[in-house]
Amino acid sequence: MSQGKNEVWEWIKALGIAIILAAVIRYFLFAPIVVDGLSMMPTLHDHYRMIVNKISYKIGNPDRFDIVVFEATEDKDYIKRVIGLPGDHVAYKDDILYINGEPIDEPYLDQYKKEANGTLTYDFTLEEVTGLSEVPEGHLFVLGDNRRFSKDSRIIGTISMDKIIGETNIVYWPLSDFQIIK
Repeated sequence: MSQGKNEVWEWIKALGIAIILAAVIRYFLFAPIVVDGLSMMPTLHDHYRMIVNKISYKIGNPDRFDIVVFEATEDKDYIKRVIGLPGDHVAYKDDILYINGEPIDEPYLDQYKKEANGTLTYDFTLEEVTGLSEVPEGHLFVLGDNRRFSKDSRIIGTISMDKIIGETNIVYWPLSDFQIIK
């Protein structure tokens, strides 16, 4: 009888360790997220399931064009692309991105621009949409890839790094669309 109790106890310990390990991984390292809406089309489709890397910005800083997940409201997270970094001046003119007065290529939008009937991104300057002359220290300026239909920094302002949950670039569901986005 004691051998049976030992085996049950070993299974309970193994299950407990597995649950604790899974919780630590999900809370501190990686978490799943579901794309909700069309604001990142054509790069990310509605209902894609992705993995959020929560440690990438604990050991480094975001780069321009990273896709990040951030707390938009208490119960809603957004997925957007980093366009402006601290100290940057951001502007769009004739569907071209300008950072600090220099035109910047956005290759992830090339196909979408060809398919768009007209301008994909309307003209604006950082001052016009946020009242700021540059992206403040500790903040990011983010845009959705579907520039016509995205609630992003043009509407909600710059995003504090404190609100950034992590970087996401792995689509794992549906399996037919599995990909690493760069």
